[in-house]
Amino acid sequence: MPVGGDAPIAVQSMTNTDTCDVAATVGQIQRLVDAGVDIVRVSVPDMDAAEAFGRIKQLVQVPLVADIHFDYKIALRVAELGVDCLRINPGNIGREDRVRAVVDAARDKGIPIRIGVNAGSLEKDLQKKYGEPTPEALVESALRHVEHLDKLDFQDFKVSVKASDVFMAVEAYRLLAKQIIQPLHLGITEAGGLRSGTVKSAVGLGMLLAEGIGDTIRISLAADPVEEVKVGFDILKSLHLRSRGINFIACPSCSRQNFDVVKTMNELEGRLEDLLVPMDVAVIGCVVNGPGEAKEAHIGLTGGTPNNLVYIDGKPAQKLTNDNLVDELERLIREKAAAKAEADAALIARS
Repeated sequence: MPVGGDAPIAVQSMTNTDTCDVAATVGQIQRLVDAGVDIVRVSVPDMDAAEAFGRIKQLVQVPLVADIHFDYKIALRVAELGVDCLRINPGNIGREDRVRAVVDAARDKGIPIRIGVNAGSLEKDLQKKYGEPTPEALVESALRHVEHLDKLDFQDFKVSVKASDVFMAVEAYRLLAKQIIQPLHLGITEAGGLRSGTVKSAVGLGMLLAEGIGDTIRISLAADPVEEVKVGFDILKSLHLRSRGINFIACPSCSRQNFDVVKTMNELEGRLEDLLVPMDVAVIGCVVNGPGEAKEAHIGLTGGTPNNLVYIDGKPAQKLTNDNLVDELERLIREKAAAKAEADAALIARS
């Protein structure tokens, strides 16, 4: 999975299983893969976890990042076992010879490194200097770690400067983006639960991505990691940076609705999560905005009396009653998705 430059912005997540429970961890990684994840991070706190990581790596296809702190020997071991990226802080690995050993192993095996700076674990001297976590403190910490790698002539790295405060994180990334050319991994760390964490992440990452800052993202939620992937892709889709699966356009509903919009949307989203073909689907409850939105979508449903009207590629296609509305709409969407996938493949083949 390329990161940086003109590559698509990668969506990451992190397992929350016990790494030593290989079956559980592999199962969770597969669920993340099914959701579309590009990169998965796995915590490796000790040597037992490192050996388990090696077995996990053999059982999955997605790139795996090993999250390592303090013990450089763990980094050396997972490098031998085929890790795709090392997430470390050179500052907490210890002596310079230990950092050099990790960097040499990464260089020899073509393994990139992520420098991960977090507002909750700044170095004590920076806490004393700034009094509290600040954007400037985060960037100084990051540049300190970058200098470690520069001295060792190692440039294959990416950097993150995460904070749970949206404005602190955004400003830190803006400052850092002006000072290094390496890729940036974006995240609002410890953002919260599913709803609040989604909002914070969308606001913070949305500001940065809209400015062209960021090469890979992780949505940190106290929730099922699969939700992190879904939210990540939804953020990228809203900014037209990635297109994967269905982009729903749906009204919030009101008393003018001719069918139950909320119920219809809940059922459609659940049923169609497996579709990966980029498509716009509009579900509008009445004729005020319905026809206009429906005509702009690949498939659009607008409420009407006595029947609802379906548009396909901007043209009226057929009428649907409220009986079996979701079943019929799902059928039409799947048929359109199959046709679109075939047409897209043919276009790629010709080009």
